[in-house]
Amino acid sequence: MAPAALSGALLSAISGPMLAAVVALLVAVCVVLPSAPPLRHRLLRAALLRASGWQRRRLELQSTDVRHGQERRLRRLLPPGEAPGSEAFRERHPPSTSCNDGERAEPLPPLSLWAVLRSCWRAEPALQGVLLYLHALHRTFPQALTLRGTALLGWAPTAPRTPGFCPLPTLYCTPPEAAALPLRSAALRVQLLFALQTRALRVLEARLPNELHDVLAALRDGWAELAHDLALGTLSPQPGLPEEVRGRLQALLVPDGTRAAELRAECERGFEGIVRRLWPQLQVVVVGTVRGGERLYYDALSRAACEGLPLYCPWYRVAGALLGVNLWPKEPTPRFVLCPEWAFCEFLPCPAEEEEKQHTVLLGELWEGREYTLILTARPREYRCRAGEVLQVAGFHKQCPVVEPVRRESQALSVRGESIPEEQFCRSLCRAVGMWPGARLMDYICVESTLLGAFSGASAPHYEVFVELRGLRDLSEGQRHKLDHCLQEDFPIYKSFRFKGSIGPLRLHLVGAGAFARLREAMGRPVPMPRVLREERLLAVIQGTVIS
Repeated sequence: MAPAALSGALLSAISGPMLAAVVALLVAVCVVLPSAPPLRHRLLRAALLRASGWQRRRLELQSTDVRHGQERRLRRLLPPGEAPGSEAFRERHPPSTSCNDGERAEPLPPLSLWAVLRSCWRAEPALQGVLLYLHALHRTFPQALTLRGTALLGWAPTAPRTPGFCPLPTLYCTPPEAAALPLRSAALRVQLLFALQTRALRVLEARLPNELHDVLAALRDGWAELAHDLALGTLSPQPGLPEEVRGRLQALLVPDGTRAAELRAECERGFEGIVRRLWPQLQVVVVGTVRGGERLYYDALSRAACEGLPLYCPWYRVAGALLGVNLWPKEPTPRFVLCPEWAFCEFLPCPAEEEEKQHTVLLGELWEGREYTLILTARPREYRCRAGEVLQVAGFHKQCPVVEPVRRESQALSVRGESIPEEQFCRSLCRAVGMWPGARLMDYICVESTLLGAFSGASAPHYEVFVELRGLRDLSEGQRHKLDHCLQEDFPIYKSFRFKGSIGPLRLHLVGAGAFARLREAMGRPVPMPRVLREERLLAVIQGTVIS
């Protein structure tokens, strides 16, 4: 019997206490087999898959008693000696205004003997989330966890050894050093080259949809040079790629004229469905989030470059805390099961009546089809934080709500208290762009005129919108006014303020190709794309790219 089949058969026959012993044995064997990557990979994969099945069964059990799961999680978050119970907790701690550091994220745990062993009894959210992801991925795409079968696209300048979505290093064909380059554009191009070198990819993984979007833009603009590098097995010098790092990475490349010719032929055919054509064995594209501003890229990828491939977002993460997991990798609309033992969650119904605003409901008290604002307790001493997230209940997995993210409250536009939500503004913008013949919206960002300071002039407070379009090089005055008209039609409060003159006319600016990639580089760290800009230094970056 083959080693993989033997290990799988052995693991399928055990559970409970024996699981810990077998996992320990498999991981220990891998430690002493550094010179046998295929066998080491199969054994580690078998151990992780067995542990992932254990965690899936644990989730199913937790899903039958949501209330007690929430109480257990709350007890672990409270200091010793504090009276337990959600009712006493809510009476003692009033809701705070917002969560701290909304973009930080818990790192994925490294694959270690102790971490895997600990998961056999109790796993913290990050580790349990990874194992549930592996279970869903492997069950839906059995060949997804192939040795060197996953390419990772993502910029991690401060964490050179951060793994991808799976703590199994042999899964990735991408050198970890490539993610840690000082410039985002250099990191993504190098990772793209290594991905192109591996024709037999099964999974393409991007930490953020905007990173995959920019990688494919780099492919569109620079495929001829990439093909040259592939043919010669070289790595062209570029800004942000130190010479000593370039030498180490180039040593991992192998000249491949056949693959270079294939790249040229496919790119000359066009870029619709290019991902599946370049990697014919690819099964799934995995992305880290679809919340808020990332949805624009997610939808664009589904329609064009990734056409015909499932896009799978495995987790729901808010304010850096892991809250839910997506158990349905092939579904076109990401939905997440809120796991009862990952964070203590409360919810305010939307829209809330004035007297109901401080009366939260708990995880087991939600109604299907309703929208709720999330109140989060995910870390010790950070109690009842308003997460700035609105979600909708799409259904239930046993007792656990299945939710879809709707909007981020921090990304609403407001210069007079009118509050235009980001997803509704995007719909109005897309409607306006649809009235411009030949135009296709690629990206956008909004600025409230208060950020402009003295540069806003003497006009009334207003919005300034920066858009990147394809198929249109200039905007007439009539076209510029279309967006303001659409907003007035879609938002009566905005129309009222415009009629009174207390909000001035919207100003629309067209930026050049690649402007938003430069903006994301200037942000200095990989974060979900904001749709309302609130930093003056970033405003200067996008203003410098205006062409009309």
